[in-house]
Amino acid sequence: MASSSPPSSKRRRRTLTLEDSPIVSSGKESSPLVVFAHGAGAPSTSDWMIRWKDILGKALHAVEVVTFDYPYISHGKRRAPPKAEKLIEYHKDIIKEAIAKHPGHPLILAGKSMGSRVSCMVACQEGVKASVVVCLGYPLKGMKGALRDETLLELSVPTMFVQVILTQVQLSMKGSKDGLCPLVKLKTVCQKMKTINELHVVDGGDHSLKIGKKHLNERGLTQDEAEDQAANAVAKFVEKSLAGS
Repeated sequence: MASSSPPSSKRRRRTLTLEDSPIVSSGKESSPLVVFAHGAGAPSTSDWMIRWKDILGKALHAVEVVTFDYPYISHGKRRAPPKAEKLIEYHKDIIKEAIAKHPGHPLILAGKSMGSRVSCMVACQEGVKASVVVCLGYPLKGMKGALRDETLLELSVPTMFVQVILTQVQLSMKGSKDGLCPLVKLKTVCQKMKTINELHVVDGGDHSLKIGKKHLNERGLTQDEAEDQAANAVAKFVEKSLAGS
């Protein structure tokens, strides 16, 4: 069992170094540009988005990680999002602005939950030349339970999924957010996809990849270490994908 950390270091992140991450930039244009979209329920200024913006930036040695709010997010108010299809054009405009600022850099589209679904839709659009899509908690099922795999089957861009697998305790809980993406169904879709794809599983996490303390102790991990493992898996996939492009 892992020893407990002193209170003063409880929320301290382990900083990823060049040696930790497989991507080491050999020139300005080799550093990827990341456009990172938020989920349905929280804006780009949420603690989760700020933390993962930092994680992705360090792991990928990104020239910039661009975050933004979709128009339905107004002054931090929580409103129901429109259909994902209605967010595509705004997302594309953000990408155009980011590319204009950093021309020549490989484009990585990343997103949390709904943001990952819209990122995949955008990657299928004509004129959008993304090198990789990174999905953090892809919402494979709709609110009414329908399987939404059409966009994934259409993708031609290398795609990385970071998803959770539930513990038996979590499986017994009603209303689990992981119901948005049953892992078995996602694996089946991944096998059908025409593009290169990879899945990194966060054992015992919720839809925001947060792992319960008991499960962390059983695995001898901290939340930061589990997130670093996910980030390094993403970095390795991006490195392979960029090398093959």
